[in-house]
Amino acid sequence: MSQKTTIGIAALAALGCAAGAFYWVHSKGEQHFPAVASAEPPGFRQPPPAASLAGVLAGKPLKPTNAKKSVSPADVSLPLKAGEILEYSASVSKVSSVANLKVQIADRGNFAGQSAWHLQAFAHTQNPLRMVFELDDQFDSYSDAGTLVSLQYEMHLSERGQKVESVQRMTATGKEPAPEGATEARVLPGTRDPLGMMQYLRYVDWAKTSEVRCPVYDGHKLYDVRTKMTSPSESVTVPLGKYSASKIEIRVFDNGVEMKDAAFTLYLANLPARTPVLLEATLPFATARVELVKAK
Repeated sequence: MSQKTTIGIAALAALGCAAGAFYWVHSKGEQHFPAVASAEPPGFRQPPPAASLAGVLAGKPLKPTNAKKSVSPADVSLPLKAGEILEYSASVSKVSSVANLKVQIADRGNFAGQSAWHLQAFAHTQNPLRMVFELDDQFDSYSDAGTLVSLQYEMHLSERGQKVESVQRMTATGKEPAPEGATEARVLPGTRDPLGMMQYLRYVDWAKTSEVRCPVYDGHKLYDVRTKMTSPSESVTVPLGKYSASKIEIRVFDNGVEMKDAAFTLYLANLPARTPVLLEATLPFATARVELVKAK
């Protein structure tokens, strides 16, 4: 198995349910991220117990990035719940369980004066792949509670003994300086990171929305991600069970040009929680499948 393939496989675990942007983070070995101190951002704290979910999620919708392609605002009835943990297994071509991924909603609190969700993902390679490519990565997203627009995105990477710490504070204006221990990332208004984008797709009312278009920052580069539902009900079988699921097509554009060497399909269970149960990916070197194995 080539080094490029193992890098891509490990990336797939992190990619899991994050709309595909993690692939480009890991597949380009020449990319370097700023080395900064890792710490829980100052000011992130639990909200008062009396705060209600509806009150936190209520807010003005974002203006669309394109007048002809509207971006649906988050709704007060969204099923985002602190403490949710979803575990996945990644298989590539005919090789099963090469990596595992855990995606969780860690907490809701106050981040830099804004109500925010703390979203996390953890990716680990498994044997026999782990013997040749050891990977233990953690991703943290602090996203606006009402829109899931990214406020801060962190990558804590440990790959074959090499560690990289990247903490990036989002700004659409350049007028909000990054705090000590973080670097400033200039993005477009309404930008989400991969974790925030995955969670956001669960809440779109696809019966009323033909396409969701959103800038997504993967920790290195800004992409235009476009998603649409291609089927309202598909039968999907994963280790956790059999589901009726909505089929969501994900397309990624770089500087206006669609990336033809990668395609992604996300399946959301047709249940109130809209749980992501399966991700299928076609990559330049292989096809991949990320399946839900445990949920709580």
